[in-house]
Amino acid sequence: MNNEQFKKWRKKHNLSQSEAAITLGLKRRMIQYYEKGKKGEKDVKIPKYIKLACEAIDLKKKLKKMI
Repeated sequence: MNNEQFKKWRKKHNLSQSEAAITLGLKRRMIQYYEKGKKGEKDVKIPKYIKLACEAIDLKKKLKKMI
């Protein structure tokens, strides 16, 4: 998952940056870093555990729709 995919994921779920941070157990600033792909001059990669958490949230929402 790259920074653009992460931002699309958040918008797909109609989450603000603050809501995404709460949902993923992060600080809002980390959401901003992940979406920008940078923290100052340093590149920021989205960790695998965040990608997995996003996929789990997707799956949970799909399952809710099926019920």
